[in-house]
Amino acid sequence: MAITCAIVNKNSTARRSLQQLCDQNEAISVVATCEDATDLLQCLRQKSVDLLLLDIEQRSLTDHLAELPTLPHIRLTTTRTEYAFDAFYYQATDPMRSAVALPRFKLLLDDVQHQLMLSRPHTGTSRSIFVKTNGRYIRIQYDTILFFENTGDFVKIVTPGQTHVVSTTMKALESKLSQQFLRIHRSYIINLEKIINMEEGNLVISNKIIPISRARKSALLNRLNLL
Repeated sequence: MAITCAIVNKNSTARRSLQQLCDQNEAISVVATCEDATDLLQCLRQKSVDLLLLDIEQRSLTDHLAELPTLPHIRLTTTRTEYAFDAFYYQATDPMRSAVALPRFKLLLDDVQHQLMLSRPHTGTSRSIFVKTNGRYIRIQYDTILFFENTGDFVKIVTPGQTHVVSTTMKALESKLSQQFLRIHRSYIINLEKIINMEEGNLVISNKIIPISRARKSALLNRLNLL
C-alpha cells in the first residue's frame, strides 16, 4: 500500500517540485497540496495521511497537529540550510531540501515505510511479512518460511531457496508472526507446519537439525497434533 502524503508549502514552485518527486515513485500517493496551515488542517480533519512534507517556515503548524486523532510522520522541507537543526521537531529527523534529488527522496520513503511498519499493530491475520533487501521491501509468504535463526545482531529468515538477513530481534519477530510459528529455542523460531520429525531434544526442518530448549518443549508439544 502506498504512503499517503500531504504537501504544505507557500511556494508554488516548491510544491510542484515535491509533487513531481512523488509522482516518480509508486510507493507514495499525494492526497493534498496546501499553501498554508488553514488548508492543511481542514484537509486532515477529513482524511488522515501517513506523511506530511511541511515547509520548515510553517513549523509552528506542528502545535496544532496534536489536536488531530492521528499524527502523521513529518519531514520538514526547506531551501534554507540554516533551518536544518529545527527539523528535529516532532521526530522530523530528515531535513530535506525542496529541490532534493530522487535518490535522497527514495531513502526518505524507505525510512517512513519502515516506521509505518513498526507502528501499525499486527492483527494476526497476515499471511506474509515484508523485509528490506537491497534498499527495497519485498514480501515473503509465511508458507514459504522454514525457520528464523538468531545470529547475534541479525536474524536469518530461511526459505527453501533463499536466506534473508534482517536487523531485528527475536522478540520483535514473535510479536509480528502468525500462530503457525513458535519459538522453540533462544535462537530459533520455527514454522510448525514444516517439521519433518522430532526426537527428544531436536527436530528436523528440511535438512536442518534444530535444538529444542527444555523450557520451550512443553509449549511445542501442546501446539502439535500428537497421537
